[in-house]
Amino acid sequence: MRTLNIIALAAAAATFNVAVAQPVQQTVNDWRDAFRQLEDEDWPSPNRERRATGAPGPDYWQQQVDYDIDIRLDEEARHLFGTETVTYTNNAPDTLDFLWFLLDQNRFRPDSIAVMTETVGGGGRSAGRVGGDFPDGMSASSLRRREMLNEDGYGFNITGVTDANGEPMDFTIVDTLLRLDLDDVLETGDSVTFTIEWDYRLVETQVIGGRAGWECFEETEDTGGDCIYQIAQWFPRAAVFSDYEGWHNKAFLGRGEFALEFGDYDVSIRVPQDFIVSATGVLQNPEEVLTEPQRERLEEARTADEPVFIVTPAEARANERRGTRSMATWEFRAENVRDFAWAGSRKFIWDAVGVEQDGMGQAPDLVMAMSFYPNESEPLWSTFSTRAVEHTLDVYNDFAFPYPYPVAQSIAGPQGGMEYPMITFNGGSYGRPMVDDDGNLSYSLRAKRGLIGVIIHEIGHIYFPMVVNTDERQWTWMDEGINTFLQFQAEQQWEEGFRSRRGDPDLIAGYMASSSQMPIMTQSDSIVQFGSNAYGKPATALVVLRETVLGRELFDDAFRAYSERWRFRRPTPYDFFRTMEEVSGVDLDWFWRGWFYSTDHVDISLDRVIEGTFDTEDPAIENLLERADDTEFRENLTPQRNAAEGIVTYAERNPEVQDFYSRHDPFTVTEREREAYETARERMEDWEAEILDSDTRVYYLDFTNQGGVVMPIILEFTFADGSTDLVRIPAEVWRYDPQNVTWTYVTDRQVVSVELDPLRETADADRTDNYYPPRIEPTRLELYRSSSNPSSMMDDMDLRVARDSTRTRPE
Repeated sequence: MRTLNIIALAAAAATFNVAVAQPVQQTVNDWRDAFRQLEDEDWPSPNRERRATGAPGPDYWQQQVDYDIDIRLDEEARHLFGTETVTYTNNAPDTLDFLWFLLDQNRFRPDSIAVMTETVGGGGRSAGRVGGDFPDGMSASSLRRREMLNEDGYGFNITGVTDANGEPMDFTIVDTLLRLDLDDVLETGDSVTFTIEWDYRLVETQVIGGRAGWECFEETEDTGGDCIYQIAQWFPRAAVFSDYEGWHNKAFLGRGEFALEFGDYDVSIRVPQDFIVSATGVLQNPEEVLTEPQRERLEEARTADEPVFIVTPAEARANERRGTRSMATWEFRAENVRDFAWAGSRKFIWDAVGVEQDGMGQAPDLVMAMSFYPNESEPLWSTFSTRAVEHTLDVYNDFAFPYPYPVAQSIAGPQGGMEYPMITFNGGSYGRPMVDDDGNLSYSLRAKRGLIGVIIHEIGHIYFPMVVNTDERQWTWMDEGINTFLQFQAEQQWEEGFRSRRGDPDLIAGYMASSSQMPIMTQSDSIVQFGSNAYGKPATALVVLRETVLGRELFDDAFRAYSERWRFRRPTPYDFFRTMEEVSGVDLDWFWRGWFYSTDHVDISLDRVIEGTFDTEDPAIENLLERADDTEFRENLTPQRNAAEGIVTYAERNPEVQDFYSRHDPFTVTEREREAYETARERMEDWEAEILDSDTRVYYLDFTNQGGVVMPIILEFTFADGSTDLVRIPAEVWRYDPQNVTWTYVTDRQVVSVELDPLRETADADRTDNYYPPRIEPTRLELYRSSSNPSSMMDDMDLRVARDSTRTRPE
């Protein structure tokens, strides 16, 4: 059907020279078609780069950018100095006369768009609260942050750009972007090599924020203090040039993360000699930077059954206290990655274990799961971190594809949740125990689950978007929402009763019914309630799609096809939508429209249930039923009270007005009625007689779509004998009227109650109208007791008065 529609539109466009199909419009009334197709009206037309099936086309292309980087950390100045040699290969059908690069650290400049457009109470960072006509204050941390941002040195200092011959090249910096002008046009299939030299001041992450920087610890009896450095978005990176947008050169405002090109990286990291370094890729010179025992432990970990300490807690404590001005260079190589990040510290404990997988010829059969963390993060990190990495690989491999890289790393440090190829930052407050005044440690269930959850989430991001290379700045939900969906699956397989923050349909219902929301398909920097919009709602949508709409088998097949089709490629939402429909064989335009393109919510009400039984046409039965109805009428309130008061009717007082009908039962079966029934019975078909003789009941159920999102209707019928029946009505029941429907249920058992969405699987926002008959809603009330203890200046100064005088005296 869809294929024919596309052909017809293409033919019309060719005949009438129309470039874009015109949207269908309802002009007579306000009826809306919740099942109208999104193709050609809301989605871009398929082409040779991207097919109508959702798969890459025969002419799909993407750029290749390779980096050779030397970086040096000046620990005392907290400053990075770097040189990168870039080889840019143009696989596009277009010629290029300039290249765009991302300078994300420039967002910390005091004159950047990000800093200059921060608002109070808006979607971004707030500088204080406004109550009434005047601000009522500013937090000390906000003021400290703003004062620090006003200091010099933040952002990239580009000290030179030269071509392969060492000649200077022209460039222009525009906020967080750099445009590099090429001396010669870069033709399709050609490459250009050049070198960029730069440096910048690192931010203190806990004060300024951001995705990279440093954090220092106080020296204690057990630890030597010192600092952790997490370095990300730290070098000029080539912006994306794509088939659907050209150059992706939107300024970085801090929220919408990034889109990048794949390439190979050779990176040399020069740090103090007693640092331990974790980075994207594989360490190339372990014999130069690790001790022999550490190298032996690393080899042991490859086949171990549980994590092995490569750097022990005791060695980490010794490193903290040692300190040195000598430098060492750690060399890493990473192939086919879209970015590179690293972390370094004297404080790092390092543990690792080998995780076996079936690489299926497209991925390694052994992945090293590793964690780096300070003693301050113990004991949670050595217990849970690397095991959470291992668990994530197992679950995501089942849903998507074998993990394609040789290492997967979890790092504790200043940044509390950020992902890069092969390395994730999961620090901040995650997994640090509470310490009492006596130095005793404890941790909460929330801390444990928070640590496990963030590690699963960030390691999961290595699949989405570090391999399935989505555009985070444009469509945040494609990496955060899809990844949160998979995180929910992994959390629910971690241990029984794991309370996930997002994914359960009940958890998103309140947000979806709120007024402060935007469609999921909103660009990242404009989103309000970012967590619910980009993480929670799309994750829940996919849970509902899997469990309720498609079923696990169809969903899993389609999702795996999407993942395989687009691994190491750049999909758009339309590629995802089309693949899910193509592989599952289910039209889902109604689902995408309701969940992703609107701010409607799910709320279906069960308004009325009518029980219908068939007239047997047998007067001996039907007259008795009529007599019962008449008796019920006679027993209404007024006749009862008349009889109680001894009121005698007029007919009783005047017998002369009583006639045949006063003295005979009007429901008596006459001979003529009996004969008519028997004659009709003889003329019936057998199947008609069987229906009349059966106990068949027909129930008419009225539903209203209160929230706007059309959804399947899931009903549980409870019968008089205590048995139940779960019925799933497809969403297409709303196709003729997306607002109100009446549906019939036929059974030979008497229904005593009906519940809508009994398994709480659709994110229905108001469950009070989900029951028939209506149910009393239970709730727990808190008893408020007055506990006010007003203070005064007199009391603060320990002054008192007597009951007979207002003169003050000391207490």
